[in-house]
Amino acid sequence: MASFTEINAITTSLILILLFTLPASTSARQQCDSASTGGCHDEAKSLQLKLIAIFSILVASMIGVCLPLFSRTIPALKPDRDLFVVIKAFASGVILATGYMHVLPDSFNDLMSDCLPINPWKKFPFTTFVAMLSAILTLMIDSFAMSYYKKHGFDKKGGGVDGEKVNNGERGLGNVENGGAHVGHCHGFNGGANDKDSMLLRNRVVAQVLEIGIVVHSVVIGLSMGASNNPCTIRPLIAALCFHQLFEGMGLGGCILQAEYGMKIKAILVFFFSTTTPFGIVLGIGLSNVYSESSPTALIVVGLLNASSAGLLNYMALVDLLAADFMGPKLQDSMRLQAWSFVAVLLGAGGMSLMAKWA
Repeated sequence: MASFTEINAITTSLILILLFTLPASTSARQQCDSASTGGCHDEAKSLQLKLIAIFSILVASMIGVCLPLFSRTIPALKPDRDLFVVIKAFASGVILATGYMHVLPDSFNDLMSDCLPINPWKKFPFTTFVAMLSAILTLMIDSFAMSYYKKHGFDKKGGGVDGEKVNNGERGLGNVENGGAHVGHCHGFNGGANDKDSMLLRNRVVAQVLEIGIVVHSVVIGLSMGASNNPCTIRPLIAALCFHQLFEGMGLGGCILQAEYGMKIKAILVFFFSTTTPFGIVLGIGLSNVYSESSPTALIVVGLLNASSAGLLNYMALVDLLAADFMGPKLQDSMRLQAWSFVAVLLGAGGMSLMAKWA
């Protein structure tokens, strides 16, 4: 449960940073605010749209993340079937495009804003630098978490990870899905059932780290929408974010399914993903009098957080999701399935890239 406490701590820390550091000088705030509204300013209409957004995004998020969790009731969507692999590839493409086409450009826009001083923000590529460090940090967390759990958190009697018992009949799921790519990383176990246990352990680490990156990104999105009083911007964002959360939730839900958690931990992961964007919107509404998304401090904090989230999401999508599956035995043994999976990745990434026009 420590990882879920960390998620909560990260979210709380973000809120505190924004609360205590966002106020900017009045003149700078007025200049940047007037440029950002573009002549479309209506607080009453904006509030109505925000309330609609809270409900719509909550429902879309819950549907997206829960769909894979109930897929076992449909034979064609069970994790060992080809259709599940193709759908997972589509969802992985969505997560990849989220990092490259949504989060990273947002960070560039924030940190290269005219509201920030030229020195140092336009003298050094902070966005790509922070994204690179974030990817390296994610690799470190990935590696150290695997090492730690193999030494301290793994139940040698066959009970799985963190004291959670795993059904022997289902434990092979991770091995079927992720195959040899992850076996190569988990060489501390010796064949057979232990390889299956190592796959399960790997899937749990992936699910938790991916959740952290998505939660941080979701709070930032919600906060920006909640603080905005520009209905011309909010209206198209609602539909775009609903689709965004739906497909991103499918990707996360597939990871949670492969992690084979108990109902309690599944519910916690679903709750965090589904509520963080609506929570960010509520927080933004409450802070709308003191929070300005175009204030220098807000631009710096949000820009750096977006860059960190982008590095994490890009690493997870490419290394832990796409490379692990495409280099695993299931796809390597079937050129036809591999081709369909590539098509699915391109469709997922392309669809989410198209959404960048509105969100």
